Amino acid sequence: MASRTVRGDRPRPRGPLATAWRGPAGRVTNLALLTALLLAFATGLGAVATGSATGRWVVIAHGIVAMAVVLLVPWKGRVVRRGLRRHRLTRWLSLLLAGLVVTTLLAGLGYTTGLVRTVGGVLVMWIHVAAALVLLPLAVWHAIARRPRPRRADLSRRSLLRAGLFTGAAAGLYLAQTAVVTVAGLPGSRRRFTGSYEAGSFDAAAMPSYSWLDDTTPVVDPDRWRLAVDDGRTTRSLALADLAAFGTRVRATLDCTSGWYAEHDWAGVPVRALLPHPGEARSVLVRSSTGYWIRLPVADLDRLLLATTIDGKPLRPGHGYPVRLVAPGRRGFWWVKWVDRLELSRTPWWWQSPFPLT
Repeated sequence: MASRTVRGDRPRPRGPLATAWRGPAGRVTNLALLTALLLAFATGLGAVATGSATGRWVVIAHGIVAMAVVLLVPWKGRVVRRGLRRHRLTRWLSLLLAGLVVTTLLAGLGYTTGLVRTVGGVLVMWIHVAAALVLLPLAVWHAIARRPRPRRADLSRRSLLRAGLFTGAAAGLYLAQTAVVTVAGLPGSRRRFTGSYEAGSFDAAAMPSYSWLDDTTPVVDPDRWRLAVDDGRTTRSLALADLAAFGTRVRATLDCTSGWYAEHDWAGVPVRALLPHPGEARSVLVRSSTGYWIRLPVADLDRLLLATTIDGKPLRPGHGYPVRLVAPGRRGFWWVKWVDRLELSRTPWWWQSPFPLT
């Protein structure tokens, strides 16, 4: 029997092309977007944590997942338009979630290209992170409320092939964006592998000064300041003059999670010189006079430095005067400022929050 075409309707393709013409179904779109957002959050955490070149893949993965979200936006837009026809009490939460996704994407693109670094004096990186943190609980709520339940067919060979093609498209879009930024010579082409921009290398006066969350710059009296060194058997108290006998120099890059990095020549005391015999200790606790602290693995002892000078000059108050930790290969929140205590411990270094809570 010949098929009929209703007046006003356009004939639609049948077979495999039909799915491509219509795009993924609402359930599949929601499930794919939820997966992409969770992966974006996980890789985003990894990107913030990585400080060595071996972690570059996490930053790349974060960029690819972001492009996957971009590709899903048109199809999700169709789902949202259908949902707005239903007058639900939670529609405003759904619209807020959509707005946060768009804000996170735009802030991320503005930052990676370098075209928009600040908005109203606020770093775009912080806008990106803040929007993502607010977005996460809303995405969980949306997943529970809408329940895009997986089905056995989602793991079929055809579905996996489509997922692979979609991932390839996201990777291609990421490479295209990177190529455009590089060829056009945009500021983003000069970023470090972590995504950070150079700021104040070999010029301490130009280097930014940030502290983790609620830390504030303390007023330190150098004559009264003391460093407590606990090796598990005894605790020594060292004055600033005691550290002046050391002058070990290390060139290292401070890479802050605020999105900037600076390379400097640091000089001071190797932590190994103060804790030469760790024994059965598994970590070294480094504490600031503000109460901030970090545990590092004992295996890092040979790389750690307590710096008293930067580029041949005393540290500035905002940069950790009189003593700060230099931890090459780690992000800025490991570089404890205003250090007043070193302590060997049998507690493993990983027995702490992945990121400091204060």
